[in-house]
Amino acid sequence: MSERFDVIVLGSGPGGYVAAIKAAQLGKNVACIEKAEVGGVCLNWGCIPTKALIKNADMWHDIQKAGNMGFSMGENSFNYPEIVQRSRDTAAKLSKGIDFLFKKNNVTLIRGNGKFNSEKQLDVTDSEGNLVGTYEAEAIIIATGARPRTIPGIEIDGKKIISSKEALVLDKIPESITVIGAGAIGVEFAYIFNTFGSQVTIVEALPQIMPNEDAEIAKEAARALKKQKIKINDGTMVKAINTDSEKIQTIIEKKGKEKSLESDMVLMAIGVQPNTENIGLENIGVETDRGWITVDENYKTNVDGIYAIGDVIGGACLAHVASTEGINAVEKICGHDAGLVNYKAVPGCTYCHPQVASVGMTEAKALEQGFELKIGKCHFRAIGKAIAIDEIAGMVKVIFDAKTGILIGGHIVGAEATELLAELVLAVDKQMTFDQMKTVIHAHPTLSETVMEAIHDAYDEAIHV
Repeated sequence: MSERFDVIVLGSGPGGYVAAIKAAQLGKNVACIEKAEVGGVCLNWGCIPTKALIKNADMWHDIQKAGNMGFSMGENSFNYPEIVQRSRDTAAKLSKGIDFLFKKNNVTLIRGNGKFNSEKQLDVTDSEGNLVGTYEAEAIIIATGARPRTIPGIEIDGKKIISSKEALVLDKIPESITVIGAGAIGVEFAYIFNTFGSQVTIVEALPQIMPNEDAEIAKEAARALKKQKIKINDGTMVKAINTDSEKIQTIIEKKGKEKSLESDMVLMAIGVQPNTENIGLENIGVETDRGWITVDENYKTNVDGIYAIGDVIGGACLAHVASTEGINAVEKICGHDAGLVNYKAVPGCTYCHPQVASVGMTEAKALEQGFELKIGKCHFRAIGKAIAIDEIAGMVKVIFDAKTGILIGGHIVGAEATELLAELVLAVDKQMTFDQMKTVIHAHPTLSETVMEAIHDAYDEAIHV
């Protein structure tokens, strides 16, 4: 006998738990199935614990330059195991918070591995394979997320070659580490390890680090990272990794020339692959493309009543995207006119130092699509607040469609870039024009004046640039 619900969500990450709570708020009887920690990878092994580590790295970074601010600090040290424990405690606290939210909203949490036995039913088993129960619903949302992938033929062993998960719980900082992949995860860990004393080398196959960012912004970020003594090899392929000796040998190739990088550890950060195995998709005929679940604009799969959201469907594998998709899908399941998610206005953030944040099109992408552009820029060194707090690295770059005056892209590298971005996300989402944006008053002195000056600069109206 199966237990019935209106909606079942498979996975409790930022897509799954948000979808479950939203469905309950809209009057549905909801269950959420989770085999690991509530909150998923983002809360437990990604977004949150990395930001806790980065806060510690930022503090240590500031201590190192305290002399510039008139402080004499004497001899300083850090306890890395305690830093890691603070990060783990932060994640655990927030995971318990999701448990509380489930109870508050009457969402039934079912612990175990969910697997489809039919289009409307899931069997849930415990870690030893014992049946916990069978559960049925008219609407089932798959939100199983993704996991780190590796280069074919190279195994992540969790000791010498690690993923981001192992990187979060190291008992000590390696003397040297090679980071393969210069997306947000790779660059953030490169910053963390470098700040705490590792010799860090980044290897990126594409021509620039942070490949999704505007080229000018990525160049500015690379300059800052190199100034921190992080070595960067872009446009470089990894041919092999040899772990047989005490030091790991990473064989790389650039422009036809091979060389070997030596380090104590290698971090694999080249992206993710979907968690679509062992959930019974083959039992019900859900279509996938290279493992990613195929959905329409309403997050429906090809099987009636089965939906999928978040990393498991590919696209922008970001927590806030998964949450947005979860809410959108649930509203449609409940018969609401939810419209479509605006993927042109997805914010992207990298929490290195200086931070990098962006929304909308890069300059290259806009030109490729035939736009005539008005581009404005402002460097942080031109802004009083940035000078006052000794954070002058970086710039803001805004991109307007010259024909309509609509903002189509915003890019920031600099202090608090991830917090400053929201204004530009709103403008891109609501298709705001230069005339609408230029009259917005920005408090003085603030870092947000960098955004204001960049906007004005696009139409030659800047005062301080």
